[in-house]
Amino acid sequence: MQIIALGGGGFSAASEPGLDTYLLDQTGKPEPRIGFIGTASGDAESYLLKFYGRFGKLDCRPGHLPLFRRTPDLEAWMLGQDILFVGGGNTKSMLAVWRGWGLPEILRRAAEAGTILSGVSAGAVCWFEWGVTDSASDRLRPLACLGFVSGSCCPHYSGERDRRPSYEHMVAGSEIVPGYAIDDGAALHMIDGAAKRVVSGRADASVYRVERNGARAESRPCTDLERVDVAGPDERGQ
Repeated sequence: MQIIALGGGGFSAASEPGLDTYLLDQTGKPEPRIGFIGTASGDAESYLLKFYGRFGKLDCRPGHLPLFRRTPDLEAWMLGQDILFVGGGNTKSMLAVWRGWGLPEILRRAAEAGTILSGVSAGAVCWFEWGVTDSASDRLRPLACLGFVSGSCCPHYSGERDRRPSYEHMVAGSEIVPGYAIDDGAALHMIDGAAKRVVSGRADASVYRVERNGARAESRPCTDLERVDVAGPDERGQ
């Protein structure tokens, strides 16, 4: 099972195009099928336009899954994709809709059959046991997710002021299990449940391991993982 979790950026932010081409390259196919699942944003048309605006120009066959309009045969559609990419938005609402449609079981079957699971923000945290979510407006909270991989995940780590202190507080207080934090412009590539690569779409983007240390929690860059730089000249500041 392959999971590529983006902390933020890529086509959804009209930035870091290298992250999107990295996804396609992992299939090893000349024109892979990539399916966008925009449930977390309510299948927002603006999000679909960003998806097709980026992937429509690349060597792939893009498509999307509607869950708020007439919905196709879910198993046939999902098992027909080489990559399933989940967009950002309200993670809690997304998971509730998915469970109503029986999507978690189909997603697992697709992954076990070789489909790469990916996504950004809500689409990154959903694969873990727990995620840090802003689904409620008052504060960041821990959220039980699908559990396809162990541990927890927090996106937008260096890009949003409250992310790091909130996640470290949750881990220190055992509100959430330890896990990974991912910057905007970076991705964590996991294979068969193990973290393998940090994919950097810009020079200052990274992935961190967040663990308890006594009564505190610490965030450490994942320097033990292979680092793949996919940044173009603009993202390198050249």
